[in-house]
Amino acid sequence: MDETELYHTVFVFGVSISSTAQSFQKTGGGIKAQVNAIEVEIQFYNPSTVRVVKYPAGKAFEKKSLSVVQTPQATKFSVSQKGAELALKSEDLRVVLNLENGRISFSGLKGEELLNEKESGVKFTGFNDAGAETYTVVQSFVLDKDEAIYGLGIQQEGKMIQRNLKLRMVQNNTEDFVTFFQSVKGYGLFWDNYSPTTFSDNQNETSFISEVGDGIDYYFMYGGNADGVIVQMRGLTGQAPLFPLWIYGYWQSKERYKSQDEVVGVVRKYRELGVPLDGIIQDWQYWGNNYLWNAMEFLNPDFYNSRKMVDDVHQMNAHMIISIWSSFGPHTKPYRDLEKIDALFNFKTWPESGSEKWPPNPDYPSGVRVYDAYNPAARDIYWKYLNEGIFASGMDGWWMDSTEPDHLQFKPEDMDTKTHLGSFRKVRNAYPLMTVGGVSDHQRSVTSDKRVFILTRSAFAGQQRYGANTWSGDVVASWDALRMIKRHGISTTSLCLASRCWFAP
Repeated sequence: MDETELYHTVFVFGVSISSTAQSFQKTGGGIKAQVNAIEVEIQFYNPSTVRVVKYPAGKAFEKKSLSVVQTPQATKFSVSQKGAELALKSEDLRVVLNLENGRISFSGLKGEELLNEKESGVKFTGFNDAGAETYTVVQSFVLDKDEAIYGLGIQQEGKMIQRNLKLRMVQNNTEDFVTFFQSVKGYGLFWDNYSPTTFSDNQNETSFISEVGDGIDYYFMYGGNADGVIVQMRGLTGQAPLFPLWIYGYWQSKERYKSQDEVVGVVRKYRELGVPLDGIIQDWQYWGNNYLWNAMEFLNPDFYNSRKMVDDVHQMNAHMIISIWSSFGPHTKPYRDLEKIDALFNFKTWPESGSEKWPPNPDYPSGVRVYDAYNPAARDIYWKYLNEGIFASGMDGWWMDSTEPDHLQFKPEDMDTKTHLGSFRKVRNAYPLMTVGGVSDHQRSVTSDKRVFILTRSAFAGQQRYGANTWSGDVVASWDALRMIKRHGISTTSLCLASRCWFAP
């Protein structure tokens, strides 16, 4: 359904304006009110951050956020009412709910206007999500005409200021979408929804439209400036831990090294030449053929002693990380264990063929399947084999490829795929957060001797807490690609400032 169709078929709540202000209920952290058949909840998480939840009256809205880890802090605030306007005031913010039309506005204590919802900008459209009755949700805001906003993740529009554009936000190889932006006015907004989402900005409104959601759920944060907003975002979604010092030096990588002798030989040559080198990256196919895809074992005979390979690199005072994927070949041990708990998806992913020749030979499908990273038991299996097959060899970190994950020959029904947390559609954009988090949490549970370091091809809000760096995906080698990447690094506040970024053209 495109945006035009959405607005024509939507059920609009709150079209009638009551002449009498409606009642509200004060809660421990904010207020609850019902305005024209919509339940509205406003809750302070701290004096500078407010959560807003809306859902149709008579329905339930219960949600455990995948991104937000902060619990609401005890926050002093006052509530006052003047006519239809209900004002909540903390030491940093003033939030006003209009009890007649439901519009919420945010301002500073000196009266400076920060952000306004658009009147009648809330919409819920009934949606059947693989058998679960839910909604397509819309929330619109009104920004100042010349107000600059930054963020929304890494995308290929080549823009620093994210105005006057429309983005279809679904994770892919070269675009990592994060439903967060911050304004030059010193505030940020995180739209806490993981389904395919359209961000749209034009002269009339700025809106988030998410395919599925039981309600609208967003966080408004005020920091006064860019750094202050990032402080609030990190507090909300998790602090970025320190990386190990060795990752800040020079790293050597190419499409792949074909043997452990080549890996060790490259490091040795750097030392002989006296050229500084801090690390080397082993990419794919150390596991063997495509039917053994991502086996998490060195089954390729040219990698005959993985422990010795890593030891040799370490003895030359260098470090090593290695490529791992979100999918498994049908002849691997992880595949068999994941299949037993129904934790493998059926949509097409890379590689398509068991034959390594190009183009892929459809007569020999690879059978490779993406694992259900939303399932904690599946994440346990993933780590079990990663720990036993690779981490035990002394590996220093992870190059997590295809963390969006690769989804080839897309079919609409693929989004009905069942995950541990509901349909794939419901949680689509949070996949990188879940798979990266699984590796990070497990490594920390095993040892504190090594700080976690992960390079990942995709990202979502909160991923900074997992020691994760994001690279720009399989972009081409061109001056135009380099130009785009520079802008990514400057403008992508949702990744580069809330976490850290690694851009590799």
